[in-house]
Amino acid sequence: MIKGLIAPILTPFNNDLTLNQDLYNELAKNLLSNGCSGLAPFGTTGEALSVGNQERMIALEKLVKSGINPNILIPGTGLCNLPDTILLSQHAMNLGCHGVMTLPPFYIKDMNDQGLFEHFEKLIDGINHPKLKIYLYHIPQVSGVGLSIDLVLKLKKAYPDIITGIKDSSGVWENTEALLNINNLIVYPGAELPVIEAIKLGAPGCISATANINSKDIGEVIKLCHSGNWNGAKKLHAKVKKVRLLFQDYAPIPAQKAILAMQTNNDLWNNLRPPLQSISSEKANALASILTNDFEFSI
Repeated sequence: MIKGLIAPILTPFNNDLTLNQDLYNELAKNLLSNGCSGLAPFGTTGEALSVGNQERMIALEKLVKSGINPNILIPGTGLCNLPDTILLSQHAMNLGCHGVMTLPPFYIKDMNDQGLFEHFEKLIDGINHPKLKIYLYHIPQVSGVGLSIDLVLKLKKAYPDIITGIKDSSGVWENTEALLNINNLIVYPGAELPVIEAIKLGAPGCISATANINSKDIGEVIKLCHSGNWNGAKKLHAKVKKVRLLFQDYAPIPAQKAILAMQTNNDLWNNLRPPLQSISSEKANALASILTNDFEFSI
C-alpha cells in the first residue's frame, strides 16, 4: 500500500485548453517533495471526465518519463463503458502504476448490486493483468452511483488479490468505518477531516483534494499519527480541518487553481475546461487573504 497522503493532482491547461505537461510534471514533483507519498492523477479534482483518453495516457506516460516513479501512482480510469475503462486500466498497469482507481459505471442510475458486480467482473476479466490492483472509488454525491458495503464485501471476497482498496469520498463517517472493518481492504478517506480516526482503525492515510495546496501540513498530521504522537497530530489537525472547510465554502477546484496561480505567479493555473469556470478575482483575493493572515500560507 501507499502509506501517507495521496494527492488527486490538479490538471493544468493552456489558454487553448490543451493540457500543459510541464506544469503537470512540476506540480507532481513539488507535491512529492512536500508531504505526499503518492499521486492519483485524473480523479474528480483533476477534472478527469473533461480529459480525453489519449490525453490521459500521454500525460501519464510523460509524467513517468519525467522521473515520477509509477509505483506511487493510482490513476483514475473509471468511465461509463467497459472498453474505455479497460483501455485506460491496461495502459496504467503496463506503465507500472501501483494500481487504478475505478468509479462504477455512473450514467445509468438505480442499478442493483448484481449489475454493478457484473460490471467489475467483466472489467477485471478484460484488463487481464497479472499485477492488477483496483481501488474502488465511492463518491455518490457526484457520480450518482454508490458502492454499497455489501457490494464491496462481495467484490473483495470474489477478487481478494485484485480489489485492493477503496477511496471513500462519501463524507459519511459511518460508511468509512464500515469499510475499515472489511478484512484486508485498504481504505483511504477522501478528505483529511476524519483521517485521525481512520488511521486508528487501520487506514494508511487519506486521498485529499486539498493536498494540492496544503500537502505539508496534511502529510505531517498523518506522519504524527503513524509515529504515535496523537496529541501533536490533533493539534495540527485542527488547523488542517479549518483549511479544508474553508475551501469547501468556495468552488474547490477553481479555488485551488486560483491559489496555485498566485503561488506560482502563473495565470495558466486559472484555466479550467467548461463547464467549470474560474472564480472571480475578488473571491480569489479574499481567499488568499484568509490563507495568508489566518493560516500563514505563502502567497
